Amino acid sequence: MKLPKFILGDHSDYPDDIFVVHTEYPRFIINLKDDEVTWFEDLVSENEEELAIEMANLVEQAGKFYDNQVHLYEQSSTKFSAQSDAE
Repeated sequence: MKLPKFILGDHSDYPDDIFVVHTEYPRFIINLKDDEVTWFEDLVSENEEELAIEMANLVEQAGKFYDNQVHLYEQSSTKFSAQSDAE
């Protein structure tokens, strides 16, 4: 099965949290409420600076993914609402 690079997640026990799961190496989950990241693999690199830059880039991508998903949801909600109003 091919998974998307990012997946949104929520949990009823954590109603204020917004989770984004990164499914490719290095896999992680980030809680966008507080930017807490849990990595699923031990990250090892000979170049620590390069690793830190790549990790920061992935976390930034996760935030952009969430923003894009919210934007798409708002657009589809607006279209659905306009269609309902027209009926």
